[in-house]
Amino acid sequence: MLKIKVTDVKQFMYCQRIIYFTYCMPLSVKKTYKMDYGKDKHERVEELEKRRTLQRYGLEEGEKRCGIDLYSARLALRGKMDLLVVKEDEYIPIELKYSTRKPRLNHKYQLAAYGLLIEDQYQTSIRKGLIHLIPNKETFEVEMTSNLRKKVKEIINKIRELIELELMPEATQERGKCRGCEYRNFCGDV
Repeated sequence: MLKIKVTDVKQFMYCQRIIYFTYCMPLSVKKTYKMDYGKDKHERVEELEKRRTLQRYGLEEGEKRCGIDLYSARLALRGKMDLLVVKEDEYIPIELKYSTRKPRLNHKYQLAAYGLLIEDQYQTSIRKGLIHLIPNKETFEVEMTSNLRKKVKEIINKIRELIELELMPEATQERGKCRGCEYRNFCGDV
């Protein structure tokens, strides 16, 4: 079974064509300024995170683990979790975002996909995850419901189907997303 990445879940929800161009028509694209800037900020935050307390996430205690590689053979899914907090037998995934906008659905599904990986890898059950907005220092809790888990599994299957059929999906309805997209020049209809 084709292994996909957790970030593919986020990208699929953002624009399905990103998955098409990544897997069906691998292109050499230049990273955008926004991508480079976000990566640099993300790396800096990971560095600083090692000495920060958990209070910024509304947590009292726990062991912080940064940059955890996760894999599930059952889901054929892999990813690198920004931050995982472990306290006793509770695992709390934390996704760090360099954004001032409240988390969108694609971010919640990405977090839930990490939750599924953690459940498989550590043989546990995740009750919640957190999305932390770095600039605003805001943290949002996402409950890991059965419906959320089900939806993420459906998205994983849709990603595989898209790749298998190799049919270019319709363009996103939110054309504002296209302005800074590294694949914009390849779409032809946006």
